[in-house]
Amino acid sequence: MGKETDTIDTKENILGTAAIPPLIIKLSVPLMVSMFVQSLYNIVDSIFVAQIDEDALTAVSLCFPIQSMMIAFGIGTAVGMSALMSRYLGAKSFGKVNATAENGIFLCFVTYVLFIIVGFFAKPFMAMQTGNQKIIDYGETYLSIVCWLSIMVFLQITIERLLQSTGKTIYIFITQSTGAVINIIMDPILIFGLLGAPKMGIAGAAVATVFGQTVGALLGVYFNLTKNREVRISFKRFRPGWKTIKEIYAIGIPSIIMQSVGSVMVFGLNQILVAFTTTAVAAFGAYFKLQSFIFMPVFGMNNGIVPIIAYNYGARNRKRMEQAMKLAAIYGVVIMSIGLIIFWVIPNVLLGFFAASPELLKIGTVELRVLSLAFPLAGYSIMRGGVFQALGKSVYSMNISIVRQLVVLLPAAYLLSRLGNIDIVWWSFVIAEFVGLAMSIIYTKMIKKDIISKL
Repeated sequence: MGKETDTIDTKENILGTAAIPPLIIKLSVPLMVSMFVQSLYNIVDSIFVAQIDEDALTAVSLCFPIQSMMIAFGIGTAVGMSALMSRYLGAKSFGKVNATAENGIFLCFVTYVLFIIVGFFAKPFMAMQTGNQKIIDYGETYLSIVCWLSIMVFLQITIERLLQSTGKTIYIFITQSTGAVINIIMDPILIFGLLGAPKMGIAGAAVATVFGQTVGALLGVYFNLTKNREVRISFKRFRPGWKTIKEIYAIGIPSIIMQSVGSVMVFGLNQILVAFTTTAVAAFGAYFKLQSFIFMPVFGMNNGIVPIIAYNYGARNRKRMEQAMKLAAIYGVVIMSIGLIIFWVIPNVLLGFFAASPELLKIGTVELRVLSLAFPLAGYSIMRGGVFQALGKSVYSMNISIVRQLVVLLPAAYLLSRLGNIDIVWWSFVIAEFVGLAMSIIYTKMIKKDIISKL
């Protein structure tokens, strides 16, 4: 590899010099827009699936926990890699930057092997949730395809985090947006057999998803090779670095667990809802697609502040860290409050995009209004999660996620469901979010005392 200074751009990184408010905007907006486009894809994808029939929408909703688990493993590993790289960049340990990147890509392929195996269990996974054979068949087809071809989503996530670690988020915007647009274009073509393509139905939705991920991954590889001068990757002499992998997962495993907990929560709640009606499951699935419009931009900003805080932690710049933390929390709450207003004012309009039946509209309107009450609380907690991640305290976010979703939300939802009114079940989310907010505040005080005050 030669001398590190020969292969790394040693110019002072903007993460340590640019004014914080415009820097947050510069790093976050591309990620926010790209995730917004990703959310648009998720919604459009479900809209097309709903045109097949409500059973197809229900099937995709029941598949969601596995897809969410897939994203959890991909993002968790990549998050550990990215945060570690940003910290090494701040400390100017450039050799460790490259080694971390190489091991992160290696782990991407290890994860893919795991989900190839998961794909063979698509049918029993669906059968344990419903006795409706049509829904089972839809789910088996969709889930097996996205699992067996999941290498592209893992590669795309990993490659994008290489760009994030050095602050080059504009290229993430290009990769994610292009992949999402391709996906949106291919959805109707493959689902309904347009322009001479075969009519694939729900399988077409899965193939279109993989197609978009492939385009995004290839673009990410191109941008890393041509634009990311601070990272130099070579596998000629590569051997898995177990110490580096351990450090990646010290940060990443809490993130994996945290996001996997969400999959368990959705799976458990689906079982509670299906006892009322499969339409309730479809309504919950529609909500998850719609709420991504609000949550994904906030997660984009969350990802944008991670390299800022991690870099300045490595550089021991306390003032810049505190300023970034304060502004990020304000931005997160404001964005989520806007989402609250939208969900309260036009819930029936939003649900109408999914060819909603009268029953789905009845259930979903109450659902959207109640669940959106928790949005501002979640905005604060999400932004604090980025701080915990950047400082190597992802375990805090993991603890909050486990308590909020498994210890509080699911038991509360089950107990409320015993009252026999599905409208009451949704309040479990609000209760859980208040608990999550309290824990976020407590952990923030601990970080200020134990880490930030000592810089």
